[in-house]
Amino acid sequence: MRSVGVEEELLLVDARDGAPLAVSGAVLAAADREAWQQSGGSGGKTHEFEKELHKEQLEFATKPVTDLGELQAEIIRIRGEAARHAAEADAVVAAVATSPLAVRPSLSVGPRYQWMGEQFGLTAQEQLTCGCHVHVSVDSDEEGVAVLDRIRPWLAVLLAMSANSPFWQGEDSGYGSYRSRVWNRWPSAGPVDLFGSADRYHEQVDAMIGTGVLRDVGMIYFDARLSASYPTVEVRVADVCLHATTPVLLAALIRGLVETAARAWRAGEPPSRIGTGLLRLSSWRAGRSGLDGPLLHPETMRETSAAHAVDALYQHVREALADHGDEELVREGIARLHEEGNGARVQRQLFRDGGSLAQVMTRCARITSQG
Repeated sequence: MRSVGVEEELLLVDARDGAPLAVSGAVLAAADREAWQQSGGSGGKTHEFEKELHKEQLEFATKPVTDLGELQAEIIRIRGEAARHAAEADAVVAAVATSPLAVRPSLSVGPRYQWMGEQFGLTAQEQLTCGCHVHVSVDSDEEGVAVLDRIRPWLAVLLAMSANSPFWQGEDSGYGSYRSRVWNRWPSAGPVDLFGSADRYHEQVDAMIGTGVLRDVGMIYFDARLSASYPTVEVRVADVCLHATTPVLLAALIRGLVETAARAWRAGEPPSRIGTGLLRLSSWRAGRSGLDGPLLHPETMRETSAAHAVDALYQHVREALADHGDEELVREGIARLHEEGNGARVQRQLFRDGGSLAQVMTRCARITSQG
């Protein structure tokens, strides 16, 4: 069975008023101290946390697992540890993809981040967004690129399901995922053309880095890519999700997509030739609607309801889900998402109930730390 792992980016915010705090250095230092103490001063123990582009962010990655119950337990555990370390800096963590409150982010220290700030100006300065990346193991780069070519039309549905960024700089953006719109200001982000082979994929990546516009392979921000560090396909399209159950649902669906695509490749079935322009429209529609408006059907690129688009994804991967033992988990997760809403719907409801964006942020932080 293919292994899966999840990376999440979290916001660090003031526990009292929900304002983002530039304290990632202090939070990482707290995590370092605990790891040092637990190793008895040997330095043998490490933690899961890393800094991100801005000091108001914290990133973590789970270990690769095959059991999705174990994955959910890992996410809940690490979110709890992040909250505990953040408390040492008088902060809390919130799994929201943009700050509801107005903020002027602070770039993290380091030559790579400083280069990005100088190269991309306001795009880098304002890029305080938090995503969820799902890694699924593949047997080779050739299989991985075959998967990338075949999952392209389905990624927008995952974005809609994960949408968790309705507010931007103190206002309702009108989008379910405004993070996706901000993120796509990077010149290497978004949907991509068919590659056809691993050689062509790597040629394209090398050519993009060779322009000098991008610093390194880490700035290949495709919606889905080959990981530069692991033998995985990395799907990067999703917002960080408010409830810890949602990234597990996404991981199940993405593993199903990867397996379905790999089987089609081995059977000699060609990928859909839907153009990148249409995929960009589908991505925009998903970011705008979330689950509260129409989406483009992944197979026809015609408008349909969010429920129909999600069901089409479920039906597309159903055989692989059944083989993995994930079918019931996905059915229940989709039903819960439609009934309770994704993060965008929850955030808007919290705002209607409390009338304050600060309360939205502090309540979301409570949900994050409680799992």
